[in-house]
Amino acid sequence: MGITERIMGGETAANSKTVMGLRKETIEGIVWSLPYLAVFTVFLIWPALKGLYMSLHTYPNKFDLTETEWVGLQNYVELFQDPVFYNAMEGTLLFVAISVPALVILGLVMALGVNRDVAGKRTLRAIYFSPYVLTVAVVTLVWGQVYSQSYGLINYYLGFFIDNPPGWLTSPDLVMAALAFMTVWWLVGFNFVIFLAARQSIPERLYEAARLDGATGWRAFKDITLPQMRNSVVFVVMVQFILQFQVFAQPYVMTQGGPKDTSDTLVYYLYRSAFSQQQFGYGAAMGYVLVAILIVIAIVNFKVIGDSND
Repeated sequence: MGITERIMGGETAANSKTVMGLRKETIEGIVWSLPYLAVFTVFLIWPALKGLYMSLHTYPNKFDLTETEWVGLQNYVELFQDPVFYNAMEGTLLFVAISVPALVILGLVMALGVNRDVAGKRTLRAIYFSPYVLTVAVVTLVWGQVYSQSYGLINYYLGFFIDNPPGWLTSPDLVMAALAFMTVWWLVGFNFVIFLAARQSIPERLYEAARLDGATGWRAFKDITLPQMRNSVVFVVMVQFILQFQVFAQPYVMTQGGPKDTSDTLVYYLYRSAFSQQQFGYGAAMGYVLVAILIVIAIVNFKVIGDSND
């Protein structure tokens, strides 16, 4: 037996030693995982279980949260009978319907445009991504000024063409579109980076072969670019659905759900119920309904991803 074989045999024997039926490397893995598991339990598992407990109780004494009353599924029953909840759901769906397609399509168009040999494309990359690094507080405050009916930048230029520019944040018909447009300006840089990386990973020989076959422009995009970027597109769609369903800061800072509750959203209604009206059990029930919606969205998207990989 050679030296190498003896060494490897010794390492194998050492690794085969067990403590309480567990291999040495298994024990080491558990020990190294304990800090993460502790944080995961404290900040995710425990709050989730506590939220479920709260959703099955009411809190008669707003100043003593240790005093609870078991109500079972009553909070959920009241939630699905609450017209304000359905109004908030409608507002959320409208916001998602406007913002998500725009975020995906515009991000894809920007990535494909910058990927071409255009002058100043490095500068364009920085410009496209820069709004994403801003905090939501800065974005909402800036766009609140831009949307101002009396002195906003948009209405200033519209004033050259029409006498009475609209109130973007005070019109029930325009407010959700205005919030969605601001959100697209703010977040599209994330999608742009994902799509640009996906496009640059496509081998150029595929396009060279396509050009030899006479496939250019739309046909090359349909037959090469889109199929090769499918996983990235599905990922971006899933992430944006989940993020935009949780929209909160935009209506909270800019409209407070108005005018006439037309910009109310699920998370903003949850916030008002739990923290303004101190209906903690009701707010927790609403949170779990939102989680169920997001799980359904994630399952559908993962199903699409699985189909694309088959």
